[in-house]
Amino acid sequence: MNTSTIFFELSLTFYFAATLISIIAFFKSGKTMEKAMLLLVVLGFILHTLSIISRYATAGYIPITTPHEATSFFSWCSVLLFLILELRYKIGLLGSFIMPIIFVLMLSSSMLSRGIKALSPVLQSYWLGIHTVLAFMGNAAFAMAFGIGIMYLVQERYLKSKHPSGLFQRLPSLQSLDEINYRLITIGFPLLTLAIISGAMWADKAWGGYLRGDPREVWALITWLIYAIVLHARLMAGWRGKRAAILSIIGFLTILIAFAGIKLLRKGLHVFL
Repeated sequence: MNTSTIFFELSLTFYFAATLISIIAFFKSGKTMEKAMLLLVVLGFILHTLSIISRYATAGYIPITTPHEATSFFSWCSVLLFLILELRYKIGLLGSFIMPIIFVLMLSSSMLSRGIKALSPVLQSYWLGIHTVLAFMGNAAFAMAFGIGIMYLVQERYLKSKHPSGLFQRLPSLQSLDEINYRLITIGFPLLTLAIISGAMWADKAWGGYLRGDPREVWALITWLIYAIVLHARLMAGWRGKRAAILSIIGFLTILIAFAGIKLLRKGLHVFL
């Protein structure tokens, strides 16, 4: 077992423990549980980072070209943004909505082939790092918006109930959740836009055309359109709150469909992911 694998397995273990505690924290109030969850996430993130660095040192390129690497890197980006959000807004319960998703992604990554393959000629390009990092960081921002959107719907339900539980007091206000959701989308949307542009430029250089009808390209454009509608509807039609939360949830589901579908279909130019 190489160093990268050891670090990966340890990070998976810490994420699993953090996920269990985050679920318990959802039902049982207390800052102790939230702090324990956050500590485990930080430790898991450090080990996860070491795993990626170790694999990079072995492979000689950014480890993002296989299903295992891509899923792991997506998880890493999501944890990074989660920690930034926690540092900025201190929403302890966000982990209860985000960590289960991250753990499932990491668990999926652990079950995929971990072999390091030589890069094909088309991937031996500086566009590889630019395009993929932009795409995954954008997707991670949308993953956080997904979690915030779920929190908004939960909080709204408690607000409308005649007997709100203690969870109502522990969740941020609807206005705060709506504003955070909007900020995340305004971060993810430009990143996705730049990812699409850089991908088109890479495709033109490699294959002589900006669009090749690849399934991943199609789904990326669908996702871009959904979030463009979210931003347009908010700015022009005043769509906020529940509508924005639902659209952010739908948008992230399209990302998951595209991400998993590429591996299942094994068609198109993105089959290396």
